[in-house]
Amino acid sequence: MSLKDKLPEIVDPGVITRSFQARESWRVFEIMAEFVESTERLQQIQPAISLFGSARTARDHPYYKLTEEISRLLSDSGFAVISGGGPGIMEAANKGAFYGKSPSVGLNIQLPHEQNTNPYQDISQTFRHFFARKVMFVKHATAYVVMPGGFGTLDELSEALTLIQTGKSRKMPIILVGSKFWAGLVDWFRATLVSEAMIDPDDMQLIQIYDEPKQVVDAIFKFYETRGFELSPTEREMQFSL
Repeated sequence: MSLKDKLPEIVDPGVITRSFQARESWRVFEIMAEFVESTERLQQIQPAISLFGSARTARDHPYYKLTEEISRLLSDSGFAVISGGGPGIMEAANKGAFYGKSPSVGLNIQLPHEQNTNPYQDISQTFRHFFARKVMFVKHATAYVVMPGGFGTLDELSEALTLIQTGKSRKMPIILVGSKFWAGLVDWFRATLVSEAMIDPDDMQLIQIYDEPKQVVDAIFKFYETRGFELSPTEREMQFSL
């Protein structure tokens, strides 16, 4: 029995198809609107650091306090801090920047089980589409600081590594915080991905690992000390291809 046979006689499958196609067409405009609005709101937020980590981290956890300290130090050093705008480490990142000298930015996402927006945001932008949000994290970042986290954090880390490795994004520091937490993953990169030629040995140079807040800030300044934070003309063109 075909799908058409299963539908009530009053329902025309062609109507359903046309309705779906119409929704898909309008969805393109929704996506465009997200890109336009977020670009206009964030283009002056420079230099900025995208900071990631688990939404499940409690406020009394050492990771939360470490994130808040790193974010405050980044903010006082002149960097806007961009987080996912939710709870846990995202909240700690926004909180540290909120009480610092530079803007605290939250790129919030609408989820089936709604994400609670943390209150420590000078600029708050809400996205419906994950991929539009992910572009903004990369496009406006001077560096990635990656705290301990789960699948979402790993997704953002892999995204940045892939874009830089393939030349779709400018090179920037990708800093993992917490040597004990990240040791197993980094060891696997070396022991499996490098040894089986899935990545080049030089790709491991894309990652830096630190434990102390000052080390994180110093590493970012060291990376840019000979070139400054402004995008070169070539890098500006790369941003259009993200």
